[in-house]
Amino acid sequence: MATLRAAPVHTAPTRGAAVAVAVLAAGTMLGGCEYTYDDGGNLAGPVEATPLPGPVFTRDPLQRDPVSEADLGAWAARTLPDTGHPVAGSGAGLVAAGEVRTETTPVLGSGTYALALACRSQRRVTFTVRSESLTLVDLGLRCGINRENVIYLSSETALSIKVEASTAANYAYRLRLL
Repeated sequence: MATLRAAPVHTAPTRGAAVAVAVLAAGTMLGGCEYTYDDGGNLAGPVEATPLPGPVFTRDPLQRDPVSEADLGAWAARTLPDTGHPVAGSGAGLVAAGEVRTETTPVLGSGTYALALACRSQRRVTFTVRSESLTLVDLGLRCGINRENVIYLSSETALSIKVEASTAANYAYRLRLL
């Protein structure tokens, strides 16, 4: 009887072995790499420390407290400075918390007007400006920011300006003919 012998079989390396070889090769190549950076330690001269800027306060909350009746005119003049245009009506005042104040302008002729509004309070102040038949402005104004609206009156009319505040507030308005 004859004996059969199997010839040796050469097999290709398995996929796992190939990955292992690739990882080993990459590790040995990258093993000598090093990341360096310039931290400023090799400067020739002395290094001056840069002072850090102080905090920047954009608004002082105490500057939003209402001013007294005695200081009201000066505040209104600073807040709504004169522009040189003819003033058709203006007013300023102090309202208590929860108070509603309504003022009426003189009769204004037809035309285009700029209505400037300003307030000084810890909270918003609501301005409502009406002609005889229309609401022209209904605005909750954040105090410290002036607002100017352009309005057109098609006929002669007086405007009513209503001011409401939930906390004590100063208000000012000015109508200029454009």
